[in-house]
Amino acid sequence: MSQIPAPKQSIVLPLLVAALLGGGVAAGVTTVIAGDGGGDGHTTTVIRQPAVASQGADGGKSNVSEGLTAADIYQRYAPGVVFVRSEIIEQTNNPFAFGFGGAQKSEATGSGFVIDASGDILTNNHVIDGATPDSITVQFADKKTVKAKVVGKDPSTDLALLKVDPEGLDLKALPLGSSKDVHVGDPTIAIGNPFGLDRTLTTGVVSALQRQIQAPNGFAIKDVIQTDAAINPGNSGGPLIDSAGRVIGINSQIETGGSGSNGNVGIGFAVPIDTAKSILSNLKKGESVQRAYLGVTSLTVDGQLDALDLPVDHGALVQSVESGSPADQAGLRAGSLQATLQDSSDPVVLGGDVITKFDGKTITTSDQLAQLVAAHKPGDEVKVEIVRKKQTKTLTVTLTKRPPALQTG
Repeated sequence: MSQIPAPKQSIVLPLLVAALLGGGVAAGVTTVIAGDGGGDGHTTTVIRQPAVASQGADGGKSNVSEGLTAADIYQRYAPGVVFVRSEIIEQTNNPFAFGFGGAQKSEATGSGFVIDASGDILTNNHVIDGATPDSITVQFADKKTVKAKVVGKDPSTDLALLKVDPEGLDLKALPLGSSKDVHVGDPTIAIGNPFGLDRTLTTGVVSALQRQIQAPNGFAIKDVIQTDAAINPGNSGGPLIDSAGRVIGINSQIETGGSGSNGNVGIGFAVPIDTAKSILSNLKKGESVQRAYLGVTSLTVDGQLDALDLPVDHGALVQSVESGSPADQAGLRAGSLQATLQDSSDPVVLGGDVITKFDGKTITTSDQLAQLVAAHKPGDEVKVEIVRKKQTKTLTVTLTKRPPALQTG
């Protein structure tokens, strides 16, 4: 994650290949974590723009309660955006390194934002992942730098909560909005520290909704907001803000377009603020977020798969089953024959089970399967109806706790 000596190079990750809990297979696109810029702190010039009130699908205002210019929002809320720094110690395999290798220090940097007067600061987990104890600091707009401690983190959503002692600090909390109110075309503002340039503002719009990206531990993050506001390494953990000044997402990743460059190409991704709000109580208590785990990747059975002559016209076609997972122990099977659909370069694995019902509910998409799994708790026992070679079977699955990371190889 953020563990390369400055100047940092962001880690390139593949954009979601279906999470091992029933998520759908996504197209192969390259993304990069937008965190870890190095360099001296410089403040960019903010260009004033007219207030914009976006329109929802019904013609009414969408996620906007008052028209604020970018300069208004910057003046009000940039003081609540912090510059996060931490020291990372990496293990090396170079026996000729000074001190016989083993350890190499580097600085990881990113962004975060204050969410309340008690000193809670939200950021990305990959910004502080691997940080040495007592090395995390946050710098405020007045250049005051203080120590911060990690209160809680959730690698599966790439979120972490830091805390600072509020004594002597003039904390400016950013208001949290709702990502459910966001529409494509809504204005967006990002404030962060790209390449170490502190409290830089960029503007854009919501380019798309319901995107899926991959957390550094391999699991899917759903309902992600796509924006064309410029996001670069160092923006990670910073706020994506609507035109009313409310946080609607946490800037996390960018697409590189396969160019090999770590810079912005106009496509950035923000973890929805509602995802953060749903786990804030856990993070504040330092509790791990408990999620149920099935252990399959799947593909939605719909009209695009008609040419494959599947035994059913709906459900989730199992693409892989994680060894030792609840799905594996219950007897779910993946196929072994690979095929490529017309107008698609992504392979489809044929011959596996089609999940048609989960806990009595009919499955129409792989995303629905993932949502149904997520609605359960570890330890829950559920019935899974499958179709295998035109025969309907019902299996009993005992869901477990999601592992820290997806297994590879």
